[in-house]
Amino acid sequence: MKQTILDLMRMSRICRMVLATCLGSFILVIFYFQSMFQPVMRRNPFAAEGCCRKGSRNALQELYNPTQAEFSAAAVLHQARRDQVAETCHAHSASSRKRRVLTPSDLKHLVVDEDHELIYCYVPKVACTNWKRVMMVLSGRGKYSNPMEIPSNEAHVPSNLKTLNQYSIPDINHRLKNYLKFLFVREPFERLVSAYRNKFTLRYNTSFHKRYGTKIVRRYRKNATTEALQSGADVKFQEFAEYLVDPGTQREAPLNEHWQTVYSLCHPCHIHYDLVGKYETLEDDANYVLKLVGEGDSLRFPSFAKSTRTTDQMAAMFFGNISSQQQSQLYQLYKLDYLMFNYSIPSYLKLQ
Repeated sequence: MKQTILDLMRMSRICRMVLATCLGSFILVIFYFQSMFQPVMRRNPFAAEGCCRKGSRNALQELYNPTQAEFSAAAVLHQARRDQVAETCHAHSASSRKRRVLTPSDLKHLVVDEDHELIYCYVPKVACTNWKRVMMVLSGRGKYSNPMEIPSNEAHVPSNLKTLNQYSIPDINHRLKNYLKFLFVREPFERLVSAYRNKFTLRYNTSFHKRYGTKIVRRYRKNATTEALQSGADVKFQEFAEYLVDPGTQREAPLNEHWQTVYSLCHPCHIHYDLVGKYETLEDDANYVLKLVGEGDSLRFPSFAKSTRTTDQMAAMFFGNISSQQQSQLYQLYKLDYLMFNYSIPSYLKLQ
């Protein structure tokens, strides 16, 4: 009987130790995400000692306290972009930060480069294939030298890049505090139309046709043909819009990453991004990042085919095919992206 009591006491002690360990890790996450976003996010990451390698200036230092004249104007621009995000998050805190804490599973879009202490949140349809190629060159330790020699499908193989959700919680917090974090954004409706064109109007994207197209045709097309129901290959933009604004769509599952909002993919109201690049100034902003990490002379961001990109005129044409009610509903869906990243409401929109 005495031995049984001793065994029970030992088991109870072990359970308390396990619980304390789990609680400690959870508190680390709470501490990081809550402390990072007090009402003002304007901060200098070098106010505290021990943030940087002794005797060296890293990318964060050069961003916030530039020593090169060419970086000074860019530093002002990127401070203004950070302030815009912070002010929007503060003004719309109820909708932009519905949760107080993120979990590791929310960090799967954050790609980590240990060698240059970089974290990049990739947003599909915002040059993310080329950015993944560049991150493979940066983190490959000599395995790659030219981003454009990396096939596009290889850039999207998950094992070729390490993401933040693969780390322990203490390691996640350390990197979020000490690495330069950046993302690239794009005019929301141009990005949306680009996603539609790529995933629903090209014949080779059969996986999207099957997974999403068949569902959209079945729900929103009256008198659909058997072929359309089976292939899902000819989804109209109006049907796609109806799918996006249907309250049942997001109840089923989060939106696909290609048309999910940036604030839902990268959580800019929970994570302090040091640099917000824009698709409209892609090459300048991308090469600025490469200069900050000391690779500007040896590596240039790949140029892209401007003839095939989705433009404002194309977006206007597609939005002209949907009702003013759908336009208003889509704007509400992407409103935070418009506000956070300082995009004007498109002139072609007919908002109710």
